[in-house]
Amino acid sequence: MTIRTERNGAITVVTIDRPEARNAVNPAMAEALFTAFIAFDRDESQKVAVLAGAGGSFCAGFDLKQAAGGMDEEWFAAHDLDPSFDGHDDQPRKGPMGPTRLSLSKPVIAAISGPAVAGGMELALWCDLRVMEDTAYMGVYCRRWGVPLIDGGTVRLPRIVGHGRAMDLILTGRKVDAGECAAIGLANRLCKQGEALTTALELAAEIARFPQACMRADRKSAHEQWSLDQAPALANEWKSAATFRSEGADGAARFSAGKGRSGDFNEI
Repeated sequence: MTIRTERNGAITVVTIDRPEARNAVNPAMAEALFTAFIAFDRDESQKVAVLAGAGGSFCAGFDLKQAAGGMDEEWFAAHDLDPSFDGHDDQPRKGPMGPTRLSLSKPVIAAISGPAVAGGMELALWCDLRVMEDTAYMGVYCRRWGVPLIDGGTVRLPRIVGHGRAMDLILTGRKVDAGECAAIGLANRLCKQGEALTTALELAAEIARFPQACMRADRKSAHEQWSLDQAPALANEWKSAATFRSEGADGAARFSAGKGRSGDFNEI
């Protein structure tokens, strides 16, 4: 089984388990990743997901050995985006790497060890947060082979690091080590070699503790503001006020009772 899904309390861990190919993803694995994340998003008991790779690698991208045999027209047609595609998941669309066209309602954290390159980098960019081991690295390595970024890389990378930095990485395809990833905002946390999954799980547990409706509303608004001018973005954000009725009033009462003073996150 090349895609494993496990539950750790309210946290779902999805693992790409094909270490002999540095976790390169073939079409069957892409389908399994797509299915795993749809199942996570629809499972009300699960709050945060972690995407990891087995054997010291995150993901080396799409399986070029399979691509060398030729991808037939049926494969291309299966990934075409018709005019009705609007990014919402009422009609989920599969990307070549699997979940990269999904707009989930819950956060996903990438636990990155070794390479997260080409399509593997695009999988990492799709995640909300990226935890990287100090020996891990990213890069648009597909630049060498005439394979374009078609899993959101040209969209998400500029939004995360800015246009100028994104152009440097996209045009050169160069290796970006963990230190540089942290410096330019590609990595949210750095950790020692072998600790990416543990660190990501700790971060996931921290996020899972919070009132979920409020957190998801803020996350959703932050994602949706990219396509909106300021006024409609503010109007869209105001929809989150509904979560105050369901969670905020209770939270304010807990604060009034003495919880969370001086920025204490331990008892909330």
